[in-house]
Amino acid sequence: MDQMMGDGGRFPLETWFWEMPICTRWWTTATVLMSGLVQCQLVTPFQLFYSQSAVFQKSQYWRLLTTFLYFGPFSLDLLFHVYFLQRYSRLLEESSGRSPAHFSWLLLYAMAFLILLSPMVSVQPFLGQALSSTLVYIWSRRNPDTRLSFLGLLVFTAPYLPWVLMGFSLTLHGSIPKDEIMGVIIGHVWYFFTDVYPPLHGGSRPLDPPMWWRRLFEGRPSEETANAINNEIAVAGAEVAPPEVVR
Repeated sequence: MDQMMGDGGRFPLETWFWEMPICTRWWTTATVLMSGLVQCQLVTPFQLFYSQSAVFQKSQYWRLLTTFLYFGPFSLDLLFHVYFLQRYSRLLEESSGRSPAHFSWLLLYAMAFLILLSPMVSVQPFLGQALSSTLVYIWSRRNPDTRLSFLGLLVFTAPYLPWVLMGFSLTLHGSIPKDEIMGVIIGHVWYFFTDVYPPLHGGSRPLDPPMWWRRLFEGRPSEETANAINNEIAVAGAEVAPPEVVR
């Protein structure tokens, strides 16, 4: 029995789960739970997908989130999507210093633009695949020398991964994967303004999370806290200092 347990007396699956960064962990969990709710017939897919009329006319605001969480019923296809979701989401979140503020801001950016653009492109009502494509594209551009193998048949470097997946989707479904193309475009905008643009413009990073967003996840930055403490000490010292005698 002890051989089946991982570090700290946990099972390997439990260890794998808790080792995931927090945003990836909750996104993966919500995806599996959403499929479970549909499988148990507690909700239906018709209650989950994004619809402008349902959201803005019927106030069904949960669809803004659930459209990114449902990948289909329990199946091999769901397993494939969850694997890619947690793998590349985890790699990106870890490369951002496991910072929930930075990675959650990336997710918010991608989700907002996918929702805004989806009515213009006439993509599938569920946008989880498009969001995954955004993350895969960003990771692939940041790791140009990484070599990958697809199904053990095709070996290529990471920047070709989004296009290989699109080709596989086209072969499998027989239709142009508009959602994945949209995800790649949104991912390229993020990659350009966070990796290409800053060195050319004095380190300016226009897509970094604002300070108020960082405070929600990380509290007050150490430098800001230190400055506040120094100011308080200076004020306190000025209050207790004896007045100078003017002669």
